[in-house]
Amino acid sequence: MKAAHPEVEAANRVNPGETLRQARESNGWSLAEVALKLNLTVSSLSNLEAGEFGKLPGHTFARGYIRAYAKLLGIDQTELVQKFDQFTGTDSQGSNVHGLGHIEEPVRVSHTILRIVSLLLLIAVIGGGFIWWQDQTTLRSKDLASNAMEHVEVESADGTTQIHPLDEPEDQAVVQGQTAPEGQANLELQAGEPAAETSADPAVTAAVPAPVVPATPTAPAPAPVAPVAPPVTAPTAPALVAGDGRVQITYVADCWTQVTDGNGKVLFSGLKRKGDTLDQGGKAPLTLRLGFARGAQVAYNGQPVDVAPFTSGETARLKLGQ
Repeated sequence: MKAAHPEVEAANRVNPGETLRQARESNGWSLAEVALKLNLTVSSLSNLEAGEFGKLPGHTFARGYIRAYAKLLGIDQTELVQKFDQFTGTDSQGSNVHGLGHIEEPVRVSHTILRIVSLLLLIAVIGGGFIWWQDQTTLRSKDLASNAMEHVEVESADGTTQIHPLDEPEDQAVVQGQTAPEGQANLELQAGEPAAETSADPAVTAAVPAPVVPATPTAPAPAPVAPVAPPVTAPTAPALVAGDGRVQITYVADCWTQVTDGNGKVLFSGLKRKGDTLDQGGKAPLTLRLGFARGAQVAYNGQPVDVAPFTSGETARLKLGQ
């Protein structure tokens, strides 16, 4: 018996995918709808219907796709599988392919890799957040420590102890102004102490006769004259240029002072001692900062200024000529 001609065998082959496509269209389903129901991509389903089984993962998977597709459309699964074997020239013996109602494509490896990458990212985010939290805690601890150290205790004349912050230069001037007079007082006390007198031996004093001094008439001592204080005259301020202001300060105690004009230029900055004066003019408004507000008597353009409302602790900050 002669074998059939290859052209005749090819003519007898029926693409099972074409049968499935016709059944799908008769049900009014789109390719995308069926792909969603079978959990397949549209391209894989299109290759299946076109008979391009070589573009699928393998004949075993292609045979399983046909069974699931036929089951979804209500077509005989065995008949379509036989047509598939005839069309592809393969043998299904030894293969145990069951019809699947929902097909899982071979993407398990990709899903596993995705899960691992996601887990690593989550660990990285948690680790970064923990490190950031530790850094913030360390910075807060350092800030608290620095704030605790930036204070100085000063013992006043009445025996009380005061704590002053050293965050600003005028605060440092307050401490200098309070401690300097005490040091000067100690130096003056030491300098003014009289030398110890040595007592003479009573016996020797008694043995030596006192010299006789002839009495001489003495002129009466002049009456003490009380010192006359010179008259105090208020300083006259020079003529002001339009838009300028002038601050005049008399110091009754040591006080750190800074004067800044309306352009932000520092006109004066330094420590003034008790008895000093400051007469400074510049473009208004003038910003005045006092380290020891009680030690300064302020006047602006010849008018006295009360710094008490602008005083916080021992320091004062105010703007003149606004």
